[in-house]
Amino acid sequence: MVDTWLGPTFCNTLPLSFPTCTRILSSSFSSSSSSMATSPSQQHHHHHRRCYSNPNPPHPHPQPALLVFSGGTAFNGVVEELKNFTTRVAHVLPVSDDGGSTAEIVRVLGGPAVGDIRSRCLRLSDQSTVEALAVRNLLGHRLPLDPLQAKSEWYSIVEGDHFLWKGVSKPYRETIRAFLVYFQSQILCRAEESFCFSNGSIGNFFFAGARIFFQSLDAAIFLFSRVSDIPPESLVLPVISTNDRLTLGCELWDGTIIRGQNEISHPTSGTMELIKKESFSAPALPSKIKRVFYMSSEGKNLLHEVFPSANAAVLEQLNNVDCIVYGMGSLFTSICPSLVLLGIGEIISSKSCLKVLVLNGTRDRETNGFSASCFVTAITDALNRTYGEPNNRLQNPPSHYINTLLVPRNGEIPVDVDCLAAQGIFDVIVVDSLRDPKVGIIYDPRSLIRSLVDLIDRYMKSQVNGLIDTRR
Repeated sequence: MVDTWLGPTFCNTLPLSFPTCTRILSSSFSSSSSSMATSPSQQHHHHHRRCYSNPNPPHPHPQPALLVFSGGTAFNGVVEELKNFTTRVAHVLPVSDDGGSTAEIVRVLGGPAVGDIRSRCLRLSDQSTVEALAVRNLLGHRLPLDPLQAKSEWYSIVEGDHFLWKGVSKPYRETIRAFLVYFQSQILCRAEESFCFSNGSIGNFFFAGARIFFQSLDAAIFLFSRVSDIPPESLVLPVISTNDRLTLGCELWDGTIIRGQNEISHPTSGTMELIKKESFSAPALPSKIKRVFYMSSEGKNLLHEVFPSANAAVLEQLNNVDCIVYGMGSLFTSICPSLVLLGIGEIISSKSCLKVLVLNGTRDRETNGFSASCFVTAITDALNRTYGEPNNRLQNPPSHYINTLLVPRNGEIPVDVDCLAAQGIFDVIVVDSLRDPKVGIIYDPRSLIRSLVDLIDRYMKSQVNGLIDTRR
């Protein structure tokens, strides 16, 4: 019974090993392409899957506006390639990560987790000058794993005599160092808590210092964006704008409640243990995940569900984009935490635009046994808040949230096209992939962005043509 909620397991699946075809698309985007052979069960659909490729897609003008829901790891690999296509991208990230050096900052100083935001800001930062690279290297630096060595190196950085400062001009040096010093002073003010610098991120420390100084996460992001020279039209938005700690929880289908993002996706035995994000590096969950939600971080009842508000800037951007992308990454701990908030599902379902799911190349602890339609179901349930507060539930079909899938060639996730069609999703684009020795199948960044460019260009042209037809 549980499996049927996550996409029927009896549907036919489509192996991702097409010989020369890189796109399987509905005829709504093209009328001149050779159709792929389909099974009898597929032929009765009014939508026909078609296959063609465009090795040199045109560059739309003006730049299209995108909004990407993602975490701080998997999508980072294609961010720099995406910048070559458009810088008008709003990157929406969760602030509930409680692993690694982020966990130590939250433990001692409180506040939201900034690791994913810092990671995306660094990927978007300028690299065109020697100084820009020096700033990026400084803010991207991690301290040694050994606690004593880490503390010694941290003092060297704070005091300004570390080699990482080389190439950083005096104005930048004084600005960055001021917030690192402020971060250090905040740690010293909490003498009852011994801060561990092991594997600490200098960018996270700078971010935390700025957030505490301004008492504003948005102000800290603004400062970090200016220091690292991110294009002004590229936005990095926390899905929840808060100065408080946020805790993610999940409910399994067997009724088990798990507290903390790290415990859900990559449980470790110790706070500062290095997190391994390779596929299946963690033991399997006792049951599949039913839903994720936010939990109280204060008081006696830590299992109490709370309902934070979505960042108003995220809702505003959603209303003004040409394409919504659900990026690859941890489905329930990186993507869904941004989708379960009030207002997100309402706006996405009301928009007539491209809504693209970038399917993972490998399974992980959260998605063991999933097919493509299971990912669609999970995203739909999150946006509809299907298993949350009854008064806040929506009943929109999957096609109101997703209308296109990008899938990696030879990926591990079965693409059950019949189930996807039953969900109202007919457009599947197969993208060239690479094999990473640590995580398995990943997208070839250039091919992924090229596919996205092609898709957006054809969609926007179809919108223009439709507008012309209505005026005749």
